[in-house]
Amino acid sequence: MKDILFVIFGSTGDLTSRKLLPAIIKLYKNNEISKNITVLALGRRDLDTHGYIDYIEAQMNNKLDRKILDDIVMYHNIQITERDGYDKLKMVIDGYKGEKTKELFYLAIAPEMFAHVADHIHTAHIVEQGNPMQAIIFEKPFGNDLQSAKAVNKLLWTYFDESQIYRIDHYLGKEMIQNILMVRFANRIFEETWHNRTIKSIKIIAKEADGILSRAGYYDQSGALKDMVQSHLLQMLSLTAMDTPLSYHSQDITDEKVNVLKHLSFDRDAMIFGQYEGYLNEANINAMSTTDTFVFLKVFVNTPRFKGVPFYLMTGKKLDKKESVIIVEFEETTEQRKWHLPLSTNKLLIKIAPEDGFGLQLNSKVPGLSNDVRDVELEYCVACNAYGNIPEAYEKLLLDIINGHKTLFTRWDEIEYSWAFIDALKAVKPALFIYRDYDELKSMIKEKVGEDMI
Repeated sequence: MKDILFVIFGSTGDLTSRKLLPAIIKLYKNNEISKNITVLALGRRDLDTHGYIDYIEAQMNNKLDRKILDDIVMYHNIQITERDGYDKLKMVIDGYKGEKTKELFYLAIAPEMFAHVADHIHTAHIVEQGNPMQAIIFEKPFGNDLQSAKAVNKLLWTYFDESQIYRIDHYLGKEMIQNILMVRFANRIFEETWHNRTIKSIKIIAKEADGILSRAGYYDQSGALKDMVQSHLLQMLSLTAMDTPLSYHSQDITDEKVNVLKHLSFDRDAMIFGQYEGYLNEANINAMSTTDTFVFLKVFVNTPRFKGVPFYLMTGKKLDKKESVIIVEFEETTEQRKWHLPLSTNKLLIKIAPEDGFGLQLNSKVPGLSNDVRDVELEYCVACNAYGNIPEAYEKLLLDIINGHKTLFTRWDEIEYSWAFIDALKAVKPALFIYRDYDELKSMIKEKVGEDMI
């Protein structure tokens, strides 16, 4: 009997080859998980296990460890949208499992297939509602709006308990996203200044230099608002703005994140929705598409801690570079104005990509006889100081699922309130601005809110 049975629906897809299998191999090599594991790869291609591994290797730029794959992977041919075949699948699964087997069912499939798979694994008695040894895992998008998200969730609750459901937003697995709470609550210098009396503004930025690449089918139905703001940016905002949780157990942390999402508002006069020039010429894009590839928002968190502090959210494609960062700008001190010097505000930079780390910008005197001043940055680079390789997001997320930790996963009410906020934004969405470069967008932002963006 196996300690872990990892069943992947959609095992021939990009997510499995690029993220899931490499993460499992790394955890296996590093002895982070039991060696008594089987990965049951499900797919409709007529392959045996050897042919499946050959297929996966052909999809990869970096070769996976073939010996490990041969040891732990078993391919099973099934048409997952049809009920025929699930009784045989149950027999295969039952051959691997015992009373203490942790069973993980990863739905690496399109959301429109969830209903079929959920119904079939339920009626075939493959997954038992409420069984703590079984977990259902799937990726964003969690619906396309509040109504569709509610429908997906209602469907899943028909067959599974909330305790069994793991909704993955891979951004939450990134090292510095996990580090936000540590920086905030484990350092007195920030814990006692993290409120509207000392913080002037917070910028949450996720820029990409590339266009949509080969994601036209998904992206043109989603756009920057749904793809990035609804999930990644609102998750970063809730971690940054949340109040101190009762404990650091997952439910208490999520309760405080939800409280942030309940109290969001936005400045409708400070919104920019853009589309990069040339988007309509991309392969498989509708020539009349009004999909946004850039979003800028001025948001407020109307809690006692942050009431009145503007949060600037910005994300987009075809910008100047790839960069994800949170910039916390502190108010000027009461003494600063007396110096009659070009002093800057202090800033905390939480750097998420491409390099993890954080920096603290301070005013410092230039060495020498003059009283000139300059910005200096105290910087910590995570990768530079890490022992061994920094885990990829999926390694952390999969390990937490195996161990039953839910802090880095999205609870239903987080999705509900985030979609309600996005739907409110869509109702007053301004006309698209067609941008040629990032400088155009920065000028527009400066004109609207008087702020410079990086």
